[in-house]
Amino acid sequence: MSLFYFVAFLSICFSLLVVFTKNPVHSVLYLIATFFTFTVHYIILNAQFLAVVNFIVYMGAIMVLFLFVLMLMNLNKETEPMKSNLLKIAGVIAGGSFLVTLIGAMKTLHTESPSTIDNSGIGLVQNLGKVLFSEFLLPFELSSLLLLSAMVGAVLLAKQDKKSA
Repeated sequence: MSLFYFVAFLSICFSLLVVFTKNPVHSVLYLIATFFTFTVHYIILNAQFLAVVNFIVYMGAIMVLFLFVLMLMNLNKETEPMKSNLLKIAGVIAGGSFLVTLIGAMKTLHTESPSTIDNSGIGLVQNLGKVLFSEFLLPFELSSLLLLSAMVGAVLLAKQDKKSA
């Protein structure tokens, strides 16, 4: 249980650093670290499929893409124009309204005891595979055909552009 609390502490620290860091590249790096702590949480909760998807999709693709975009934008203090006071006031109003919405949402939550799940293998990849290849075989195969046709179409479009250029 102490591992859970340590990872939760790291998750909170990294997420606060995402918000309060002034350098956008450092902010994205802290966001990647936050997603890594989420992956560790999924592993602790025995949800291996969610851990792998979080690691591959969010950390491996989306966040690295954000990092490359921010590095290509070349954000410097010299090139960034000074922000007007009106923009700062609008930011304070938007943040305050978000805070009021959060407080209102927290007040509507019911404090009941959490329900326990009897199935301990609910997040395992083996169980997902059984359901995917039994009940959802047709939609799974149709989605694979759709992805295959999209890949073939992308290759054909790329080859046509090379011939015309």
